[in-house]
Amino acid sequence: MTKMTLGAHPYLLGFEQLERLMERTAKSDNNGYPPFNIEQSSANSYRITLAVAGFAEDELAITVEDRQLVIRGRQSEDDEGRVYLHRGIAARQFQRTFVLAEGVDVAGAAMENGLLHVDLSRAEPERVVQTIKIKTA
Repeated sequence: MTKMTLGAHPYLLGFEQLERLMERTAKSDNNGYPPFNIEQSSANSYRITLAVAGFAEDELAITVEDRQLVIRGRQSEDDEGRVYLHRGIAARQFQRTFVLAEGVDVAGAAMENGLLHVDLSRAEPERVVQTIKIKTA
C-alpha cells in the first residue's frame, strides 16, 4: 500500500508546493512565546498583534523570507551592576513565523503600548476567463 500525497492526487495539478507549505508549517516550533492575535480587519486585510512588552523597536526585526513572515526579537543584556532578588521577567529572544498566502503582503508595522501590530493586505484577485482555441489536425 502506497501513501497518496496531496500533490499526487490526479485532480490536483500543480499543488505540490501546498504540500511542502503544510510540512514547513507543521515543523515550525513556536513554543507559545510571545502570545499573539490574528484578526481580519476587512475582506482583504489582516492584523497580527504580538505582545512584546519590554522590547524596544530596535530590538525587533520583521522580514519576509520565501513567503514566510518572520518576526524576531532579541533584547540586549544590560545586567551589569544589577542584583536580582527575583527575576520573573526573562530577557529572552524569540522568533515567530507565519506563512503568507500568494498575494498577501506586509502593509506596515507599528508599536503601541507593548504590542507590535503587523498589518497585511491581499491584492484583489483578477478574475480572468480564458478561452482556449481547439486546433484541428
